[in-house]
Amino acid sequence: MNKKNIYIMFAIALLQGMVFYGPIATLYRQAHGISILQITIIESISLALCLLLELPWGIIADKIGYKRSMIICCVLYFVSKIIFWQAAGFAAFLLERVLLSVVIAGLSGVDTSILYLSCEKGESHKVFGIYNSLQTTGLLIAAFVFSTAVGDNYKLSGLLTVISYGIAALLSLGLKDVSPEKCNSFYAQEFVSLLRQTFKNKHLLLFLIGVTFLSETHQTITVFLNQLQYVKSGLSSSTIGYIYIAVTIAGLSGIFSSRLIKKANIARTVGFIYTASMVACVLLAFTTSAWLSVAGILIIRILYSIFQPLQMNLQNKQVFTQNRATALSMNAIIMDSVGIGTNVAFGYLADYSLTLAFLLGAGLCLFGLIMFIVWYRNQSDTTQNALILDK
Repeated sequence: MNKKNIYIMFAIALLQGMVFYGPIATLYRQAHGISILQITIIESISLALCLLLELPWGIIADKIGYKRSMIICCVLYFVSKIIFWQAAGFAAFLLERVLLSVVIAGLSGVDTSILYLSCEKGESHKVFGIYNSLQTTGLLIAAFVFSTAVGDNYKLSGLLTVISYGIAALLSLGLKDVSPEKCNSFYAQEFVSLLRQTFKNKHLLLFLIGVTFLSETHQTITVFLNQLQYVKSGLSSSTIGYIYIAVTIAGLSGIFSSRLIKKANIARTVGFIYTASMVACVLLAFTTSAWLSVAGILIIRILYSIFQPLQMNLQNKQVFTQNRATALSMNAIIMDSVGIGTNVAFGYLADYSLTLAFLLGAGLCLFGLIMFIVWYRNQSDTTQNALILDK
């Protein structure tokens, strides 16, 4: 076990979780010259770049080593936060997001590989759990500092984030390299083959699109549109910060997902999640009440947190190839491709009317539910039984 690597990665996770402008990320961008439509266009471009860079970065990381890849990504992460801190206008924020896309694609699998290869056998599960919880802890610390000390000083929140990411970049220099597994030269060929197989499976496509509709509704509403709704309801920046803490903590409800699903029928549970999310979107569309707005956001956050582990389990149970990671990565590309379109649609409508944007979310939940029902009914009885979570 390389404890030094593990402790450094833990510190990096905590520091990179400290995004001090997180509670007002949308308001920050608007205050510096871009509209909600431009924000979602930038997000879509970023998502597309992540998809294009995923495979090349994986090959590069295997060739240059995980330590170098991690250092490069941490430094670029730091630079992207400097750009964000000083950004004004569409071009600057786009540049920040392009760099972030490079980082996200570069870190994909690299951070977990360093942790995994630095652990003793049987310790990785525990280490991954701590690593993920530290990222959330960093987020909560930053949100608390924002609410109690930063408030309306948007520039200060950007500067504090720069400092946090700068320290993380310096810490990455202390990592010790670990030996990566040999790169599979047939990876790209296998990926294309699996992609073709998936596109021929229309029911799996329905499942993936249905999951994406709920996922993107959750992501857009709880990350971007929520802040606009809070302002519309008359809430202050500090109050928004405290709500952000509550919503983040609510996201931890996913740990109860398995226990809840075991006691219920999958189809009914998923039906309730989609339907309740749709109702919450309609509520947000027509209310100006602060309490009801917060309730609507919390409902969507909690329901999706319960749904996420379930849909991941269902995805895995539909993989019938030895190249499981490749198949799941390909599923992610299909889902992210759909997400590019929904991002732009949400942004276009929110720029015109926040009510219409929330109604779009309700519509996506409805169509997502229909797609899930069609997919589920087309599974054989044997397959449906296999899809039930292990008791």
